[in-house]
Amino acid sequence: MIYKDWLNEWLNNYIKPTCKIRTYERYTQAIEKHIIKCLGEIELDKLTPKILQNFVAMLLHNGNLKDNKGLSANTVNCIISILQNSLKIAYKFEYTNTYMADKIIRPKVIEKQIKCFTIEEQRKIEEYCMQCKKKKLYGVIICLYTGLRIGELLALKFTDIDFNKSVMYVTKTCYDSPCGRVEESPKTYSSNRIIPLPKQILKVIKDLKNYTKCNYLIADNNKPVSVRSYQRTFELLLKKLEIQHKGFHSLRHTFATRALECSMDVKTLSEILGHKNATITLNRYVHSMLEHKKNMMNKLAKNLSKMCIE
Repeated sequence: MIYKDWLNEWLNNYIKPTCKIRTYERYTQAIEKHIIKCLGEIELDKLTPKILQNFVAMLLHNGNLKDNKGLSANTVNCIISILQNSLKIAYKFEYTNTYMADKIIRPKVIEKQIKCFTIEEQRKIEEYCMQCKKKKLYGVIICLYTGLRIGELLALKFTDIDFNKSVMYVTKTCYDSPCGRVEESPKTYSSNRIIPLPKQILKVIKDLKNYTKCNYLIADNNKPVSVRSYQRTFELLLKKLEIQHKGFHSLRHTFATRALECSMDVKTLSEILGHKNATITLNRYVHSMLEHKKNMMNKLAKNLSKMCIE
């Protein structure tokens, strides 16, 4: 059996029934764009470690179909996972005599530098959003004080808010697909979480509830908002305020950084963010607090000043 025929069977019989729609779509896109083009006509038993590693090297060198440059390590690692998973299942069900894909050497992923807004930038954003007639911008405020991902925000309904207990239940997310807006369970199991809401944020949500007739917190003309549309709204907001462009996810990073600056313990922050464990939170945000570290060091050094005076 040639590889492209097996990939089609693997996708429809093993991935589609067991994975999220988004995972299936991402795998399908990677297979159609990259894998079939280079490996699709090769017999399963002839996919040697050398052929697979040369394919990975090509992706890293000039695998981007738009500009002929290399794909990111994250993207290549996703493609490697497809190779390994599909070939492992093929071996398990005896479509091939050997399993060689475990010999692929993965590219090292370099953690991206966390970008968050300064306190002054955050103040400007908050003031504008609260004074603006576009109530959907309240979502920016909500993200700044809950750490929600954009998909989680746009999937929120008023039924996910317990106004008596002052908590928010995060049980779903949404994304834009070629077929339209899709809602599904959150990114990971730990992303299902309960977030306590400060009274100020609860008031913001109550204002939204009084304003809209839609079931969703963030709506436009009483209809749910697409992820791309809301991202574009945020881009225009930053441009209007003359703040250097940062992605919407920077609101989540800003929340985490401010929380640590306020001495929130890492375990609590990890649970609010929906991380699998506190180590992920610590590794991700420990580098984003340089100014806070400077202030703490200067505070510590005041003891030296006192000793010198004495």
